[in-house]
Amino acid sequence: MTKNKRKSLDKVLTLFGAVATIALLTLGGLSWWAYSFTSNNVHNQLASQKIYFPPKGSPELASPEIGPYLNKYAGQQLLTGPQAKAYADHFIAVHLAEVASGQTYSQVSALSQASPTNITLKAEAQTLFQGETLRGLLLGDAYAFSTVGMIVKIAAIVCFVAGGLMGILVILGLWHISTQD
Repeated sequence: MTKNKRKSLDKVLTLFGAVATIALLTLGGLSWWAYSFTSNNVHNQLASQKIYFPPKGSPELASPEIGPYLNKYAGQQLLTGPQAKAYADHFIAVHLAEVASGQTYSQVSALSQASPTNITLKAEAQTLFQGETLRGLLLGDAYAFSTVGMIVKIAAIVCFVAGGLMGILVILGLWHISTQD
């Protein structure tokens, strides 16, 4: 390969590297913005609900189905996706299992509709509906979006690192081009 062809190739590759650097850093910035938006939104929405874990040593944490999962959050306000998952799976779900012998809202609602004068079934259906709705919101909105946000954060970091490395290669490419005769 002649020097002119080699120098032209070096320029093209360096230009491609510069474009890739800009693209990676831009993608990293957008990903970081998405992570910040998601985590702030999850935090603010949960904070406005004013949900608190039972205090340390309280009877609500005594159950082996609850305590081992929630003791680390005892007395704290529910503000994060992992906290939402723990609360939904190990507090709400445990209490819902105690209503109507572990039946779901769908099951109890069908029974309640078949027996419209049964006040107990109607109350159980309402309790299950409210509990399953809150549980679903905590898992589907708070925990899921929190998890997506963490994945996007990792992607942002990868883009920044790759962009930084590519930037170093571009600088080395420019240096190489400038030293060629």
